[in-house]
Amino acid sequence: MSIKEFVASIPVNKVGFKDIFGYEKTPRNLILTVLTFGLLAMFAAGVGLYLLHGHHAYNVTREHPWGLLLAAYIFFVVSSTGLCIIGSLGDVFGFKDYELISKRAIFGSIVTILSGFAVILFEIGHPVTMVIYNVLTPGLTSAIWWMGTLYGLYLTFMIIEFVFLLKGDAKFAKYFGLVGLIIGLAAHSNLGAVFGFLNARPISNGVYFPMYFILTAFITGVFIAYLFMGFRYKLKFPERVKKMLTNLGKIQIFLLSFLAFFMTWKMLTDLYGGMPNRADVAHHILGSWTFWAEVILVIVIPLLVLLKDMGRSHVAMFYASFSGMAGIAFMRYNLIHDTQVKPLQMLKVYEYQLPPTWIHYSPSAAEWMISLGGIGLCITLYYLGTKFFNLDADEGHAEQKA
Repeated sequence: MSIKEFVASIPVNKVGFKDIFGYEKTPRNLILTVLTFGLLAMFAAGVGLYLLHGHHAYNVTREHPWGLLLAAYIFFVVSSTGLCIIGSLGDVFGFKDYELISKRAIFGSIVTILSGFAVILFEIGHPVTMVIYNVLTPGLTSAIWWMGTLYGLYLTFMIIEFVFLLKGDAKFAKYFGLVGLIIGLAAHSNLGAVFGFLNARPISNGVYFPMYFILTAFITGVFIAYLFMGFRYKLKFPERVKKMLTNLGKIQIFLLSFLAFFMTWKMLTDLYGGMPNRADVAHHILGSWTFWAEVILVIVIPLLVLLKDMGRSHVAMFYASFSGMAGIAFMRYNLIHDTQVKPLQMLKVYEYQLPPTWIHYSPSAAEWMISLGGIGLCITLYYLGTKFFNLDADEGHAEQKA
């Protein structure tokens, strides 16, 4: 079979303009439509500011070079890896209960990483030049080079896996899905290594972040799985879906408990011994409201909902997943800001002749608009996917798509 014939054999729904905008005009759908168009408009406005002013449109500085756009990028790629893990439970590892969400999760992983690429595109500055030099002069000792390269391969394998899932070819979907999962986990742990390799930033340096990134990716994937299925079935879950969500809830109890354990020991080791540039930064983090917002929204609220009846409150967990995703957004921002919150001593003292102090950073309007606009882009791509592709496990699911 030629490539042209293979592409032509991919099942795609015939969708017209009326089909795309022919959804049920409920208050929920109208609110989502207005919100999505508002976010897309924000993205366009933010890009416009960037094109007019370049990086001067951002509030990043030499002391705080990583800003909100990088946090948003991490938010999206972490979500992508998490959805890849969720999708792999069914079509790669053969757990039948999770085949209900395999196609939806894998497509979600493609959408979220594309949204992440769209956001970081306006942070890189010269993306075409970056790609050229990435190929011609590979930096094999650079964690950032490996991250970019591995994520590019990961996206390729996710697309191929999704195509085979659409075609109903479970065998090849499993092969490409397994390779894509391995590459995705490698890319994601490598993203954590970008922070772990920062010898000049003791608060980040070490083996914690490569493992932490994979753990929080899985947690994020479970939150999004609840949101996907909640919107798909309008909170009226069939028994098969209830069973799957209950099992995911039990997994999430373990993951959130392990995250709490992980974060506690990370903070204790940071504080112990009063190591300069580590213990003082840890004390500063503990006094930040954004840190406690992360803890409450990601761990406390979802865990209380799940422990109430061991994951059987599916509607309550759907709403708690919004809390979880908001907390994940705080988590990514905290990661970026806390790494840079204390200036490098030599830069501060010798170049500026100023005593060390804490760095204050507030994202600019352009940074907010591009970052939030990325969510609008993600929602739009996912919605179009529900129209153009059958994301359900089988043809027996005849309910209207969300």
